[in-house]
Amino acid sequence: MGYLEELFGVRGKTALVTGGGTGIGRMVATALAEGGARVLICSRKLEVVEKTAKEINASLKVSNAQTSGSVEAFQGDVGSEEGVLSVAAAVRECCSELDILVNNAGVSWGEPLGKFPYFAWSKVLDVNVTGLFHLTQTLLPELKASGTMEDPARVINLGSIMGSTPIGDGAYSYSASKAAVHQLTRILAKELAREHITFNGFAPGPFQSNMTAFATDTEEKAAFVGKGVPLGRIGRPDDIAGATLFLCGKGGAYVTGEVLALDGGIHVATGTNLFGQ
Repeated sequence: MGYLEELFGVRGKTALVTGGGTGIGRMVATALAEGGARVLICSRKLEVVEKTAKEINASLKVSNAQTSGSVEAFQGDVGSEEGVLSVAAAVRECCSELDILVNNAGVSWGEPLGKFPYFAWSKVLDVNVTGLFHLTQTLLPELKASGTMEDPARVINLGSIMGSTPIGDGAYSYSASKAAVHQLTRILAKELAREHITFNGFAPGPFQSNMTAFATDTEEKAAFVGKGVPLGRIGRPDDIAGATLFLCGKGGAYVTGEVLALDGGIHVATGTNLFGQ
C-alpha cells in the first residue's frame, strides 16, 4: 500500500450515502468507490440511483485501479420514520458493520419573505434534520461495531454555507435546517467520541446539482455565480472528493466535530473593505 493510499484510501470499508444518485451525493459516492469502498447509495427514485451505480461501476472498470470499490443502489426515503427504518433494514441485510455514513439526502424550498408557506418547514426539516438524526441513531450499532480507537467509524453530515452564514435567498427553512445539522454534528461528535465514531460536516457553497440547477445548470450560469465567490468559481467534484477521502481515510481519524466550509471563501467574505480600496 502506497503512502497516499494509506492516508486517504478506504479500501475494504462499507459506506452508505443517502441521496447518492445526484449532485454532491454522487460526488461523495464516486470518491469513496474510487478509494476502494463498497458504497451503498439510496434515493426516493430508484431509477436514479441505479443509473448512477451503473455509471460509476463502469467508470471503475475503465480505470482498472486495484484500489477501486463498487457501488450498489436501493430505494430509500429518510423523510419519514418508516422510511428511515426501511433504509436501516436494507443496510442490515447486507452488512453487519458500517464504516462510513454520509447523511447527504436533503430538500429545499424557496419563497420570498411574506409568502413563505407554513408546510415548507416540516417538509424540509423532516428530511434534512429529523431523518438525518434518526437514521444515524438507528445505525449506531453498526457504526459502533466498526469503530476502533485507531480507525473510528465516520459520519459526515451535509450542511450548507447557508447554515452558518446569514444568506437567506428565500430558503428560510433550508438555511435553518442546515444550521441545525451543524449543531447536531458537534453534539454527536462530543457524545460519541468514546464510542470511536467521528462526526464531521460539510458546509458547501455553490456546486452543480439538481438543487442548484436553476443557477448552475449551464457553464454560463455557473461562471456567473462563480464571480460572486471569493476564489472566483463554483465548487467542483474534486473539491468534494478530496474532503471526503480526507475525513474517511486514516488522515482524518483524529478529526471530529468540525464543519468544513467547502465554499471558496464565502464564509469569510464579510463585506467591502472598511476604508475602501
